[in-house]
Amino acid sequence: MSDRLTIIPQPIRPVGQTRPKPAAGQGQSGPFEQLLQKAQQKSALKFSGHALNRMQARNIDFDGAQLERLDRAVAQIDAKGGRDSLVLLDDTALVVSVKNETVVTVVDREQLKNNVFTKIDSAVIA
Repeated sequence: MSDRLTIIPQPIRPVGQTRPKPAAGQGQSGPFEQLLQKAQQKSALKFSGHALNRMQARNIDFDGAQLERLDRAVAQIDAKGGRDSLVLLDDTALVVSVKNETVVTVVDREQLKNNVFTKIDSAVIA
């Protein structure tokens, strides 16, 4: 008789993600939700909550052409092996996590003055 225990590995499957449905009377989305949806529809990149808050507070909005330029810039950075990058797009600077395909923060022209960006390994002008 053997005291050996055999464990058969099972695949790990992701848990289904469901969105909570809005409660009655909450069907309308606010400006923040609209900004989030707009940003996500136009770009393959995600915007962090922090970046969206900065965009909302500073009244920063990107059109489709700007988001396409941003996507191309991130693809260039990825091709060169960049991980965390500063992307200069018109009058706006964005810090992007290339690996996570996420815009981490957004800074407008007024905030660029005397600002130091740390923890980046590359920069591109889009």
